[in-house]
Amino acid sequence: MSRKRGIFAEDKAIEYLQNLGYKILERNFYSRFGEIDIIALKDNVLHFIEVKSGKYDPIYQITPTKLSKIKKTAQFYLNRTKVDFDFCFDALIISQNIEFIENITI
Repeated sequence: MSRKRGIFAEDKAIEYLQNLGYKILERNFYSRFGEIDIIALKDNVLHFIEVKSGKYDPIYQITPTKLSKIKKTAQFYLNRTKVDFDFCFDALIISQNIEFIENITI
C-alpha cells in the first residue's frame, strides 16, 4: 500500500473511532521494534490498533511476525508512559466497509 493510501485509511479509522467515543492518544507510534498505527483509549481500556486497507481481505496482512512487532512496541509504549490500563490489540479493516475487530490475539 502506498503511504498516501495508508494515511487516508488511518484518517478514516481515526474518524470512525472518534465517532465511537475513542480518545486518540497516539498515531504512528514508533519504536525500534516496530510501529503501531493508532493507540486509543475507551472505557479505561487502551487499544493498540493496526489499520489495514485494500480490496482483498486485508486482515491477512496481519501476520504472526507483524503481531509480534506490535506486541513488542506496545510493551515499549507501556514502559515508557507508565500508564496503568488494561489493554488489547485490535484491527481496523477498511475496504468497501469498515470492520473493527477487537482483541485479535489469543
